Parts: sequence; structure tokens; C-alpha cells
Amino acid sequence: MRQTIVFIFSVIALLWQQAVQAETYPSKPIRIVVPYLPGGSPDVLARVVAHKISESTGWQIVVENRPGAGGVVAANVVMNSAPDGYTLLIADSSVYSIAPSLNPNASVDALKSLMPVTLAATSPIFLVVNPGLNVSNVKELIALAKSKPGLPYGSSGIGTAHHLAMELLKSLAGIDMNHIPYKGASQTVPAVIAGEVGVAFAGLNQASPQAKAGKLTILAVATGRRTPLMPELATVAESGVPGFDISITLGFFAPLKTPPDIVAKLNAELVKAVKSADVQQRLVALGVESVGASPEQFTEVIRNEIQQYGKLVKTTGARVD
Repeated sequence: MRQTIVFIFSVIALLWQQAVQAETYPSKPIRIVVPYLPGGSPDVLARVVAHKISESTGWQIVVENRPGAGGVVAANVVMNSAPDGYTLLIADSSVYSIAPSLNPNASVDALKSLMPVTLAATSPIFLVVNPGLNVSNVKELIALAKSKPGLPYGSSGIGTAHHLAMELLKSLAGIDMNHIPYKGASQTVPAVIAGEVGVAFAGLNQASPQAKAGKLTILAVATGRRTPLMPELATVAESGVPGFDISITLGFFAPLKTPPDIVAKLNAELVKAVKSADVQQRLVALGVESVGASPEQFTEVIRNEIQQYGKLVKTTGARVD
């Protein structure tokens, strides 16, 4: 009986403590950890949203870049942080949906090690090449790759969507290319321009300015349907590679066991920010489409993506090594 009473009071005390934390939250700066170098879609999204929330609520939010190991470094920082809502992770499909499929022993399991807060946006990626390759469409790129086996391609890191997208292209088109991983699109695109690699998949915010300057050629979009961001641009699938379809989602996570009231508070502010007109306009210009969803909806998206990418990994034979 005594143990039961102690247990009941312990539960009541815990609930009271969580209620007080949620009521006074936030009482110090919130940190958003980004798994890539500055300049990529997750980094830009984090900074735009942080600025909007700070502007509307007065909350102090800092963005910290922790690149490495395909997002595992940043994810581990958040997983090992206190579950109090003061350390968040922004990540893309590469981290929470692709990595578990490529490496079943990966330390990051978004549904067991982290708490989904919101699906913030989607970011289509684009097939880009160095103009020096003298190819103007996907069919010409495939023909070149078949005539020059081992053509180097760049990605934002091992196990990223950019990596898997090229492995899918290799598999469906029957070509052989060598993978050169970088630490984000901010390194990959300059590598294509410099000729270190001939081809890569990249976000529109990185590719578009360079394409307009004549330093890069955009061949196609990786999504199954044309994107409203560049409706005139053909998809890889309709350019001679039937069945090709890769898209990236981006979302925010908190450490596991973060109090539900704090998660709800974070979700409300994040969704309000990504759905605001000025943020949507800014993100569209950067090649990112705003979403905003509940933790439950985001969890379901992750489950579906893990199944989808798991099949792709088996089809392509992609590996982390």
C-alpha cells in the first residue's frame, strides 16, 4: 500500500513539474541543430523559421551546424540532449528515412530515438551537370556515362537522398558512375562547377543561381511529377528513365520523452511560421515548398518513407560503404 501511495505521488509530482515547465517555456534560448553545412535547404529553412518565430514571439533561437556522417552527428547531439524542448533537430529524409534502410545498425531511429514535431516542408532535387560535359538532357547524360564508365558524381554525403537518387539513376539507366561524397550541397555544387565531379543532384536554391550564370546546367527534376517551382522543366522519368521518383521532406524533431505540452507548443509555432505568407514566399524562392503538419501526421510520413526507401535500397543495391 505504501509503495502504491509513493508511486501515485511521484506521478502527480512529475505531471506537475511538466505542467510548470510547459507554462514557463521557453525561459532560455532554443537551439536548432542542422546536420549539414550552411547554405543547404535544411539550414535555410531553420534560419528562416527561427527568425519568423523570434519575430512573432520574442523567443531566442540559435541555429547550429553540425555536419558529418550523413546527419548522424547532429542527430546524436539532439538524442543525447535533455528532453526539455531547448534542443531541436531539423533534418531531411536522408537522416530519418534513408539511413535506417541503408544501414540497419544505424544509431538514428527517428521513431524510437527522437520525437517528431512537425513536417515543415518538401524540397525537390534537380539533376545538374557541368556545362563542360556538353549534355543538354538526361538521355545525352546517360549516353555519355555509358561511353565513359566511372564518371564521377557528387552527393551531399553518404546515405543522403542525393546519393540514393544517383544510385537509382545508375540502376534504372544501366550506367556506372563513381560516388564522391561531400558534406552538403554547399560543397557539392561548387565541386560540379569546378569539374571535380561531372554531375550531381542538388536543391534549387543551390543550382538555380549558378545555372543562370551559365556555370551549371539543370537537366531535370527528380520528383515523379513536374514541380510548380519550375513547371517547364521535365522530370527524370519523362526524360527517358521510367519509374524514377525521388523527393525530400524536411522536419523538426525533439529529444525522446520531451513533455507533450512542450511538443504541442513547438508544433503550433513552427506550423504557424512555415504557413505564414512571407515565409512561404521566401521558401518558394529558395526551392522549398512549405507544409506544416501535426506530430502524428509527420510520424506517418516517416513510416511511409522508410518503406519506400527500403525498397529503393534493395532495388539499387546502394550501400553506406
